[in-house]
Amino acid sequence: MNVLARLALAWNALRGRGPASALTPAAAAPAVQTQERLYAGAEVGRLTADWNPINTSADAELVTSMRLLRGRCRQLVRDNEHAKNALRIIGNNIIGSGIGMQALVKTASGKLVSRINDDIESAWQSWCAAESCHSAARLSFADLEQVAIKSIARDGEVLIRKVKKAFGKDNKIPFALEIIEADRLVDVYSQATAPGTGNRIRMGVEIDDWDRPVAYWLYPVHPGDYQFSTFVASRYLRVPADEIIHLYLIDRWPQTRGEPWFHTALKRLNNMGGYEEAEIVAARASASIMGLITSPETPEPDDIEGGERLTDLTPGTVHHLQPGEQFTGFAPTRPNASLEPFMRHMLRAVAAGVGCSYESLSRDYSQSNYSSSRLALLDDRDLWRMVQGWFIRNFRAQIHREWLEAAVLAGELSSIRDFFDNRRKYTDAVRFKPRGWSWIDPTKEVGAYKEAVRCGFMTVADVISQTAAGADPEDIFKARREELDLMAELDLVFDTDPAQVDDKGKGQVIQPAAEQEDAPAEANAPEPDADDSNETAAGESGDPDADDAQQAAAA
Repeated sequence: MNVLARLALAWNALRGRGPASALTPAAAAPAVQTQERLYAGAEVGRLTADWNPINTSADAELVTSMRLLRGRCRQLVRDNEHAKNALRIIGNNIIGSGIGMQALVKTASGKLVSRINDDIESAWQSWCAAESCHSAARLSFADLEQVAIKSIARDGEVLIRKVKKAFGKDNKIPFALEIIEADRLVDVYSQATAPGTGNRIRMGVEIDDWDRPVAYWLYPVHPGDYQFSTFVASRYLRVPADEIIHLYLIDRWPQTRGEPWFHTALKRLNNMGGYEEAEIVAARASASIMGLITSPETPEPDDIEGGERLTDLTPGTVHHLQPGEQFTGFAPTRPNASLEPFMRHMLRAVAAGVGCSYESLSRDYSQSNYSSSRLALLDDRDLWRMVQGWFIRNFRAQIHREWLEAAVLAGELSSIRDFFDNRRKYTDAVRFKPRGWSWIDPTKEVGAYKEAVRCGFMTVADVISQTAAGADPEDIFKARREELDLMAELDLVFDTDPAQVDDKGKGQVIQPAAEQEDAPAEANAPEPDADDSNETAAGESGDPDADDAQQAAAA
């Protein structure tokens, strides 16, 4: 093809004639749509240009924010009624009046040894007094639990030091607890090296290569009273990790320190406080203005004080305006009609961040019916039970083991003589009784629990633990037996006695005495009391298993 033919072909292509595909193959090809394998949440575009989080470790995020988060949480709990109520709800639902303890030491045949269990529970109750369990003699054990769980929620963490010393006049058990606020951990250094061991110190916690705590570095006093400018090991207290219980919830691992439970709601609570204050100021200003008077002339000097004209207003009076003056009434727009629904919306978000229901946080039940309120309470209780289990596993179980060993060493539990040969037999034989909750609808729930027990889905002890505020099933059974015996002694019949009256209020058919006499003597013969024999045996040898073997050999 010569030059002229090529020019003609190019000219026709520019004018839209001829086989343009020969010169512009890309234009003739179909458009190709670009696709990417990408999550929608990871899309980068105009609407997400300002959303650029950094992938850092949990400790890297905490070290820069921990002190400020803790201070803001404390300020809100001091000054904001909703934050104060949220902390109160947490303490009341997780701890309440205290987590109870029931000793369950058994023989090899599974029989409870009442004497040993009673001795353990009696010694525990005596030790729980403030002068014995608290190093400063200010907090009983139930109060100490309340302070601990509130510190965890407000500050994110708390340190509890185990002091191997007997406090109190009549206490001989060398074991007490000291509560240490998280501020005393040396957290100004993100990382340092422990002298002598070479271990890492991350925000005051000395850890080994497996991130296990080895020791805790503490300020001698609260850092709000005293500050240090440089890290000098001799100026700090190094407390071994086996003396410290560091309580905090772990969201990511590794995580050396805890975060306050209020951290997601802090900005919203602060904004709510500022908005509410602005609305109150606006309402007060609006209420202070009754109307405006316009006048073509300057007011007389006698009516002016401080540059403003004064008018006396009293109820039931009629005022006359000066010639040419005109009064215009002021119609305030405050209080704002949108304030209440807006604050409800904000409080719902705060409740979600803290972990409780809106109804519990706001004490406002006008926006819900019975079913929705009941569902919210049940969801709350599931969360509280989870936190109760966490608190028992990480605090109460450890305290019980070390307290029991100290009590045995101090001679306060003389009925236990083989503790160090069968340590876990005694330390693990315990049931912790966190607080339960009362019925929401007793008519329906009592019937449901009754059916669950009859079908074998639950035990009576399970029902008592969930509804009797941490009461001891054994104590309830004994109290019930005493009540029935007293009613029989006084010849009283109530429909609360199922042996006398059925669930419909009708009397039960009691077997006549003549038939009971004709019954075989073996069937009517009373069985020996296993508890009494175990108590006597345990009192003689102090080893319930040996007593069982001895009784079997004698038989």
